[in-house]
Amino acid sequence: MEFCENYESPLGLLTLTCRDTGLTGIWMDRGACQAALPHPILEQTCRWLDGYFAGMPEPAASIPLAPPGTPFQHLIWKLLLDIPYGESRTYGALARQAAAALGRPRMSAQAVGGAVGRNPVSILIPCHRVLGSGGQLTGYAGGLDKKAWLLRHEGISFLP
Repeated sequence: MEFCENYESPLGLLTLTCRDTGLTGIWMDRGACQAALPHPILEQTCRWLDGYFAGMPEPAASIPLAPPGTPFQHLIWKLLLDIPYGESRTYGALARQAAAALGRPRMSAQAVGGAVGRNPVSILIPCHRVLGSGGQLTGYAGGLDKKAWLLRHEGISFLP
């Protein structure tokens, strides 16, 4: 069973989803839950988001995660979780990390970008911290304006 809750954020309405096994999504512009079903994981996620938006550098996060995805996507999302608050990485740097983790000589930055773009747990799995080579602001499923807001919120410099 999937549980759903709405969260009002400085970015607008966020839709949070989970199963008993963990958080499955933090969605922007998805539309409100029609029949909100509270769950302790969603309550914990709301507290985390409260801290994040209040400017806590990295709220304590022991939220169980259970986003649907392929093993490759999960690898990339794990690498995203390793990017500290207030820092960024490029797609190329993530590709090098992924290649090393998979024992390959190299990895396509485009493949990494595809996995980053399919991250269903935005903000908490910080895909907004990934920039193009040279620090350029690049795609974000929630919109570039929201990515720019999140980067500014964390004090991360980027090129428009």
